[in-house]
Amino acid sequence: MTPPPRWRIDGGDWPNRDASRFVAAGGIRWHVQVAGQVAGAGPVIVLLHGTGAATHSWRDILPDLAQGFTVVAPDLPGHGFSSGLGAPTLPAMARAVAALLAELGVTPALIVGHSAGAAIALRLAIDTYPVPVVSFNGALLPFPGIAAKLFPAMAKLLFVNPLVPAILALQARGKGVVAKFLPRATGSTIDSRGVALYERLFRRSDHVGGALAMMAHWDLDAFAADLSRVRVPVRLVFGDRDAAVPPSVAGDVAKRVAGSTTQAMPGLGHLAHEEDPAAAIAIVRAALAPRV
Repeated sequence: MTPPPRWRIDGGDWPNRDASRFVAAGGIRWHVQVAGQVAGAGPVIVLLHGTGAATHSWRDILPDLAQGFTVVAPDLPGHGFSSGLGAPTLPAMARAVAALLAELGVTPALIVGHSAGAAIALRLAIDTYPVPVVSFNGALLPFPGIAAKLFPAMAKLLFVNPLVPAILALQARGKGVVAKFLPRATGSTIDSRGVALYERLFRRSDHVGGALAMMAHWDLDAFAADLSRVRVPVRLVFGDRDAAVPPSVAGDVAKRVAGSTTQAMPGLGHLAHEEDPAAAIAIVRAALAPRV
């Protein structure tokens, strides 16, 4: 499938570009990276990034896991180089990912999700693929405090003023704005390449709009009520310096999901898997080891 024009502008040096392809599935033009063994020849690991990120989030993890596994990492709808989804609710996002995997002809042995991607992973485990899940700093419970009112307000704001994403993207073009925002918002310190890639994304109104729409349409109250339906092993990994999702969420979710376990990544924030990819890789491999 022909890549979108934006790929020619921003994708020339995209991490793991050799693994990139464009696929039509579920009414979405997907940018997805597929690496490792030929599909079907080995266990499949699916990597789902969080809100506001893209496949670059797994830049230092995908190549290692591709040694011995098939790795599938998409840009979620409305993010990165994938087209958007009309109403990106959590169930709709999960169905869209399932449609992509079906189009690729792969069945996951493990689903790994970061932040909002972890919620999609668990939704898939409940509805479609009963396989183990690894959650890195999963946004799995309703946000506390002001965020509980902020996200529904975003939906109204986007409807009233569709220029909001463009305004925010313009602000992100200010010198050093994203570099200052990331550690404050996440509690993480990532390498300069990672910061530059986030800057590239945040300066695009389509990407910002996709991230805002995703947050605005999610109903985490309904999702939390479904957590008791999870019947697969779940590793709830958290950075104890996470400034985006309270570290206590992992423990709270563990009480709702039978057989789940928690694991801390000391000294790391919301982007723990980007700060210490080697530790994240070890966690993912350990989660799959009993099944291979």
